[in-house]
Amino acid sequence: MTKILTIGLHPSAIDFSDHPGMDEATLAARIEQGEAALHAVGLDTVACLVGTDPDAAEKSVRERLSADGPFGLAMIGAGVRVVPEHTALFERLVNVLVAAEPGIRFCFNTTPETTIDAIRRWT
Repeated sequence: MTKILTIGLHPSAIDFSDHPGMDEATLAARIEQGEAALHAVGLDTVACLVGTDPDAAEKSVRERLSADGPFGLAMIGAGVRVVPEHTALFERLVNVLVAAEPGIRFCFNTTPETTIDAIRRWT
């Protein structure tokens, strides 16, 4: 079975002013539910929630790779990928993963609830 690293923004790192009806607690609960669903179907996932600082995020990912790897698949969340201000963060994480885990594959979700669908496309 492929070991999967899921990377997303920590809810405390998000500016919710552009997301009416959403707050840190609600997003944290959605992320927890998504992770529980992954484990419920037997997927071997390890979560890594990061902030928006590329240096700190890289450090967090490297620590997770060292502690829990190797990984065959990485799912990088929409919060990291689709916000223009996070482009440098996204680039850094992709390059760290490619260098640390040669041959790793990537998948991408649109919400915490679509993570399982993204992973199933590649497992």
